[in-house]
Amino acid sequence: MGSISDSGVASELESESTTCSRQRVLVTGCNGQIGQVLVPALQARYGESNVFDSDMRGNASITLDVTDVAALTATLHRVQPTQIYHLAAVLSATGEQDPVRAWQVNLNGYFNVLEAAVACGVKQVFFPSTIAVYGPDAPREATPDSAPTRPTTIYGIAKAAGENLAAWYRKKHDLDVRVLRYPGIIGWESAPGGGTTDYAVEIFHAAIHGQDFKCPLGPDRALPMLAMQDAIRGTIEFMEAAPEKILQPSGYNLGGFSAAPMDFAAEITRAIPNFKIDYAPDHRDSIAASWPAGLDDSSARRDWGWQPRYNLRTLSSAMLGHIGAAVAASAADSACEALGTAAAVNAA
Repeated sequence: MGSISDSGVASELESESTTCSRQRVLVTGCNGQIGQVLVPALQARYGESNVFDSDMRGNASITLDVTDVAALTATLHRVQPTQIYHLAAVLSATGEQDPVRAWQVNLNGYFNVLEAAVACGVKQVFFPSTIAVYGPDAPREATPDSAPTRPTTIYGIAKAAGENLAAWYRKKHDLDVRVLRYPGIIGWESAPGGGTTDYAVEIFHAAIHGQDFKCPLGPDRALPMLAMQDAIRGTIEFMEAAPEKILQPSGYNLGGFSAAPMDFAAEITRAIPNFKIDYAPDHRDSIAASWPAGLDDSSARRDWGWQPRYNLRTLSSAMLGHIGAAVAASAADSACEALGTAAAVNAA
């Protein structure tokens, strides 16, 4: 493996193989928190002409709603991907507000992707699952892959069903569907999109902008977390792992570190002593209370070599550094623009 680089994950992956160069990849839900970072990483890995980004709105090369079977099938016939990274989803907190839409996208849309993949000869499908598949009867600490999956949210229920569909399609249709259970994902390159762990990104933006932060979770509500850089690298490594190394068709936990809001606040105040946080737990705290506080990802480490590289301290430092640099660059651009406008006015 190459050395860690905060600027991206491409340099951290093994050198490109002949198999890599033959991949054609379709990404659904490319405008989400993960998709915005995964697509550039895949393009760097396989070539821009071999990676097709799709979403139902926003900036995407293909406009695609995965609940539209005809459009989905037509897209696969046209693109002819070897892999699909199926990221289109309605996340946990948003899903509780609109459960019908969450079910339509998260399960029906995924079922459509699997059916179209079989019909169009796709070799691999990636399905991102979540710690939300676990319920209050699962062990809170070091939750193993084998823990009971009796979720309490519509998001978790759909994802748990999706894991079982992955195993069924693998057995019934020999479709190589691979599943990772993500914890909360934290990164500086994209904004979160309606999840329970969004606060762990928003808190850094508030700190850099000199704002007090109102936290929707209680101070000691620990949850598993993962750096975006680790998540992207781990996902690509997982999809490139030899089939004989994937021994759990229903999925693997992908762990990083565990942290509570007060832990993030402590790291931030190391760099920004006047940072202030207030705790106002809402419905998201109730959701988080049913989830694990930490993950046992020993199966992923054993079977296909998973290894996270960021911990709470190194990720917090990277978040503050990158967000701070982006804010400073934006301020400098605004100042230059203002000076240019003033000069033009004076010249007139």
